[in-house]
Amino acid sequence: MNWKLQSALTVVVALVLAVLGVGLVWAVLTPEQAAQLGSLLAGVWPVALLALLPVVGLSVWFWRGHDRQYAQGPDRLLERVQLLKAAARSQRIDVRAESPALQRLGEAINALAAERDRWRDDVQTQVEQASQSIQQERNRLAALMSELNQSVVVCNLDGRIVLFNNRARLAFKLMSGASSVAGGAEWVGIGRSIYAVLDRPLVAHALENLRQRMARGASQPSTQFLTSTTSGQLLRVHMAPVRSGEAVETRAEPGGVDIHGFVLTLDNVTHSFEEASQREQRLLSLAEATRASLAKVQSSVELLILDNLPPEGRQKSLHAVRDEVGAMGQRITDLVARSTETLKTRWPLEDMLGADLVLAAQQRIAAHCGRDMADVVLDTVNSQVWLKVDSFGVLQVLTYLASRLFDEFELRFVQLRLAQAADKVHLDLVWTGQAMSTETVMTWELDPMHLGQDRSPLTVRDVMDRHGGVMWFERERTRHQAFFRLVLPRAGAQEGIEAAHVLSQDSRPEYYDFDLFQMSESHHSLDDRPLKSLSYTVFDTETTGLNPSQGDEILQIGAARIVNGRLLRQDAFEQLIDPGRSIPAASIPIHGISPAMVQGQPRIGQVLPTFHAYAHDTVLVAHNAAFDMKFLQLKEASTGLRFDQPVLDTLLLSAVVHPNQESHRLEAIAERMNITVLGRHTALGDAMVTAEVFLRMIPLLAEMGIHTLGQAREAAQKTYYARLKY
Repeated sequence: MNWKLQSALTVVVALVLAVLGVGLVWAVLTPEQAAQLGSLLAGVWPVALLALLPVVGLSVWFWRGHDRQYAQGPDRLLERVQLLKAAARSQRIDVRAESPALQRLGEAINALAAERDRWRDDVQTQVEQASQSIQQERNRLAALMSELNQSVVVCNLDGRIVLFNNRARLAFKLMSGASSVAGGAEWVGIGRSIYAVLDRPLVAHALENLRQRMARGASQPSTQFLTSTTSGQLLRVHMAPVRSGEAVETRAEPGGVDIHGFVLTLDNVTHSFEEASQREQRLLSLAEATRASLAKVQSSVELLILDNLPPEGRQKSLHAVRDEVGAMGQRITDLVARSTETLKTRWPLEDMLGADLVLAAQQRIAAHCGRDMADVVLDTVNSQVWLKVDSFGVLQVLTYLASRLFDEFELRFVQLRLAQAADKVHLDLVWTGQAMSTETVMTWELDPMHLGQDRSPLTVRDVMDRHGGVMWFERERTRHQAFFRLVLPRAGAQEGIEAAHVLSQDSRPEYYDFDLFQMSESHHSLDDRPLKSLSYTVFDTETTGLNPSQGDEILQIGAARIVNGRLLRQDAFEQLIDPGRSIPAASIPIHGISPAMVQGQPRIGQVLPTFHAYAHDTVLVAHNAAFDMKFLQLKEASTGLRFDQPVLDTLLLSAVVHPNQESHRLEAIAERMNITVLGRHTALGDAMVTAEVFLRMIPLLAEMGIHTLGQAREAAQKTYYARLKY
């Protein structure tokens, strides 16, 4: 009961009792006594009323204490028992502030919870043993997918992404038009729709082709198509079905196999398509120009074979033949030069362990130069260095240089060594004996490489330019040695950073959720959908202040996704924002964002489109969501974006499931639910805590009969906190 109502009732009861007491006394007095008492009390009744006030105060204090301990106490204990029932292991009820009787009851409940945990551990151990082989198969598949060089995405029939590999994540990031904002987080993720990249009718048509081929009895049905993305990239897509393995009888597929989803293998062919188009255009131009030249040459030759052709005419025809032949030769030379340039840049650079490259070079030099392996010595080789190289081109360079050294300087052996220097790698080809001149080195560097009968249009310098590196000649006079040094790029830190980010939360990335194969889109509205079947974007903002309508701006947005009842920690959104105004000094200790941290960061107009795409087709969840949503709504006019999806507020939901708790702050809720708070007052940290809290609330709401989104929103709007406005 509200304490104000309790106090009012106490005052009313005290006054009624006082009036009744005075009335009873007045009734037994004679008229003379009544007159005397009346005259006596006429001047002192305010004092009597003041004497009554302490009695009223003591009554209010006693009533409130009694109500808190013996009326509200059991209700609070009941809420915590309900929370304990759905809680994770090792959570206990804190009843230190309750009455002695409730403390003893709480201790007994905690003992039962400990016993339950022991039973849970036994059951969990048995379940883990039974499912270990299945989990191993899933882990092998995840590991295999992550190592593939092609972009692979697996979807259910609704186009929801069930599995993807790291190559696909990086490819989608590169295709994103806003990849600089939050790492291109809006393009790919578990539960995200593939239709953000591919047209739905195109995928539907390809699926229909698969079904038709399966109906005809194809053992390995597949189809492929070419499409372009919204960012202008050209994709070649290969599609294959994911089959359940169970025969089904349908009108469309008699005796067919049920399709649970589809596998997409994607190749970005934009660059190769442009190259092929340019190459075809050059060949067509060459053919047209050559045909015109041949026609002119033929006309001139026909004139030359005439016996009566004057000398000046003959001379003119000869000049015409010479000019046209020269023009044809020049066009062919230009085509060869362009083709050579294309060849220089065609091979991609790939990560390779330096020790593997040196070992391959040793074997290749020995084989091509007709030498024993002992004639190609491995000197100092750093076994931890990774290179980003075109291995074929580098092996060509080393073999070519070693071959010329053996042939022209009659060396007995050469050495290979590998060392790291800052962000570069030094790969040296070392020999002992005769020195060479600078002119010889320059000649070897600029001549097209040849190995026996094999010739390449590339030079050593071409290969080094392709790597952004250099080659030089150097002598070690004290050791009577000389060497060619190839300066090559080390595998960049970016790959290591991305891997560390992916693996920071777990031993392997959560790039799959096979349970999504069982999900399908419902035709009814979201309000009728069960809470546990929806996808959520849980977000939080850090701001310059608490008054969005008075000019405060967003400093940071952090968000995480919940799909199929799982928090996808790796599929996170985090972005600092330049607010375009000063950051109050008093707010910096709270959120930890200084003016220097937001310098050079994108403005809110650049970030919101990316976040809007990230949160598309999900339910928004936040703690005190009215505050965060007000900031987003104030940007609708300037960005043209509306966040019009349903919103759930964990502050309001906490008041629904725990109406008798005194605090509904995020820290207090997390403490009640035994959730560890990390990164508090950072946008992503608060979003993660809010997501954990929301996942714990779903079963508590279900116990109250609140199963659907509409029911949750209706219950939240009935709470006192729903009246908060910003």
